[in-house]
Amino acid sequence: MYAASCTFADTDQLAVDLATTVMTHRTGAEHPDVRKNTAAFVHELPASALANVDGDSTDVRVQVLTNAGALDRDRTWVLLTKAPEGGWGLHGVAHMNAELVTAARVEIAALQAAAAERDPQN
Repeated sequence: MYAASCTFADTDQLAVDLATTVMTHRTGAEHPDVRKNTAAFVHELPASALANVDGDSTDVRVQVLTNAGALDRDRTWVLLTKAPEGGWGLHGVAHMNAELVTAARVEIAALQAAAAERDPQN
């Protein structure tokens, strides 16, 4: 996230909130490795370092970098930078998108099955 300095009072909490928001909407978010790999970076810039065409420096930009398919494009004012095929690493290995999607689906199914065993009423 990029914003002029002093735009937000508590950038520590903002970073946590941004990362949490991405996790909420991310496929495979239940997996512990996805939690560890989802982070937010708050970049505070001098107001003179950013401007729109009219010279206003109050714009805030958020950029999300994720593997293809982890988030949808139905988000307002978010720039999605999707890693190219084979350009997303997990556990020190570059993976193709289909491998990431399959691994996430397998993990989600296992977590759902475990939850169903613990609470058969749901």
